[in-house]
Amino acid sequence: MDIIFIRELKVTTLIGIYEREKHVPQTLQLDLDIALPNSRACYSDDINDALDYAKVAQHIQTVLSEGHFSLVETLAEHIAQIILKDFNAPWVKVSVAKLQAIRNCRMVGISIERSQIR
Repeated sequence: MDIIFIRELKVTTLIGIYEREKHVPQTLQLDLDIALPNSRACYSDDINDALDYAKVAQHIQTVLSEGHFSLVETLAEHIAQIILKDFNAPWVKVSVAKLQAIRNCRMVGISIERSQIR
């Protein structure tokens, strides 16, 4: 299985259960591991056979800028489903971290793995 990865992608969105968090955007850090549906790009050297990670990052940033999520778990699931459905990935691992969400801690978050049901 071929996997591309995106590390420490910073995105801004409304996230949280507290009233302030519903109105003040926060920066999150995302790490993504995305299985490729095939390995054609390894042989063709053609972007049309590859998963364009710039498009993945832009699509996620656009979607997250348009909504509010109460929980990082829900946000991670939403991102996983976007990658599986919109980019036809057979498997994805999504890690979402809230930065400095609690005192004396650099980040807290969740990692989930999802795959397409075939």
